[in-house]
Amino acid sequence: MKRLFLFLLICATTAVTAQIQTPQPSPAAKVMQKVGLTDITVEYSRPAMRGRTIFGDLVPFDKLWRTGANANTTITVGDDFTFGETGVKAGTYAVFTKPGKKQWDVYLYSKTDNWGAPRSWDESLVVATATVPVQEMNLSQESFTIGINELSMDSAHLQISWENSLVAIPITVPTKKKTEESIMKVMSGEAQPSVNDYYSAAAFYYEAGTNLEQALEWITKATEMNDKAFWMFTRKSLIEEKLGKKKDAVKTAKTALALAKDQKNADYVKINEDNLKRWGAM
Repeated sequence: MKRLFLFLLICATTAVTAQIQTPQPSPAAKVMQKVGLTDITVEYSRPAMRGRTIFGDLVPFDKLWRTGANANTTITVGDDFTFGETGVKAGTYAVFTKPGKKQWDVYLYSKTDNWGAPRSWDESLVVATATVPVQEMNLSQESFTIGINELSMDSAHLQISWENSLVAIPITVPTKKKTEESIMKVMSGEAQPSVNDYYSAAAFYYEAGTNLEQALEWITKATEMNDKAFWMFTRKSLIEEKLGKKKDAVKTAKTALALAKDQKNADYVKINEDNLKRWGAM
């Protein structure tokens, strides 16, 4: 009798707690991207067209839109940043939009726990607004998509696309400031910087186009510490080129080329051959 009771109890509990799992019509998505030294994460839901006309119909023109489906679309940025032309503190914000035929208004909103658009829009909670043109895509995009693209050292575009429309909002992050602080901390510290420290600092200044004399000093130090590193000699030749030291650049590139050939690195062989040809040295 006890066994029968336990069996019935288990069956009843299973019946109460069992849940059917079905695919969601607007599945959740998460985009994570490091821009320079800053982490950016976007969380949103992805509705599909399903034969519907989207902009101007399902999503009316010139009306506030949740920008996706279900809970708020959010963007989290790990450092203070610029959204469009507005400075914004690091944190998490809801993304709302007002799509138009030719341009969209895109808002960052500090309250992120709405389901859909807020019932009562509070202008004091808007931390940034960007107005951006609509770009027409050649191919129709079935699923609503948000991406972080067009990456550079200190910027990216938050791209929102669906149907045949795409808008892109520029985001700028403080890569140069953070890198400078890191370089100064290491280079002025008590410990001897490593060969990679010298190389990384020089490479950063080269890419940023600043402090090139200092970059040359540090890259020279790096090549002295590792005289087999063809990639370091390659970078040194490019820094010398930027400084107008063409003869030095040619000499350094030839060293890099010989090292790359010796270590059978075809990519750097081609890079240095192309550079020497460009400088009329081959």
